[in-house]
Amino acid sequence: MPQLFVLYPDLTVWENLNFAASLYGVSLKRQDRLYELLEFVELSAHKKKLVRDISGGMRRRLSLAATLIHDPQLIFLDEPTAGIDPILRRKFWEYFKEMQANQRTLFITTQYVNEAAYCDLVGIMSEGRLLTVNTPHQLRRDAFGGDMIRLRTSDRIEYKVRQQYQELPFVKGEIATVGDNEIQIVVEKAKTATPALIEHSHHLGRNILSIEEYLPPFDEVFVKLIEKYNHHE
Repeated sequence: MPQLFVLYPDLTVWENLNFAASLYGVSLKRQDRLYELLEFVELSAHKKKLVRDISGGMRRRLSLAATLIHDPQLIFLDEPTAGIDPILRRKFWEYFKEMQANQRTLFITTQYVNEAAYCDLVGIMSEGRLLTVNTPHQLRRDAFGGDMIRLRTSDRIEYKVRQQYQELPFVKGEIATVGDNEIQIVVEKAKTATPALIEHSHHLGRNILSIEEYLPPFDEVFVKLIEKYNHHE
């Protein structure tokens, strides 16, 4: 699926999809498949409209349907969710995950950085260069130096108490203050650090309101990694 629309503006939505199916050799008994994909991209009600009369977002949805019409094993999608509303975007990704579960391989480019969380592997690009490729979990660790935990207590966390947390052997980097009674801690492994932090808090006489692993959004991860790699240069 290319980024720019390459189907035919003087054909209807249905005619374009039917033409794409014929190019891929889809069986002539393909009406059910066409209806299935038009329903998926929410274009069933517009199937008789000329493509020149539909919106840019609808054209992208038609392009996606044309790309998937022959149920390919390997799929390249260039910004498939650009110009798509958030609800439909989520629906697309649910469909992509279903395809993945059915042994399909998808290469997807996107400027919606948080969509990276849906992928098995993510490549970070900057100025035309591929900086790194890794799992979403490992990219978060690379960006921030480990796992992140947010700890909130019933009392204000003063500087002196924060420093006592800072001195724990599994804490990595500076502890960030989120609020008067909440801190963000980078640790080696969240699973093993959480019970140790609970024990240490009790030792300090702190009543914990909540403690949980924090997964920063991927736009934060992306910015951190770009800064990290640019700094290394």
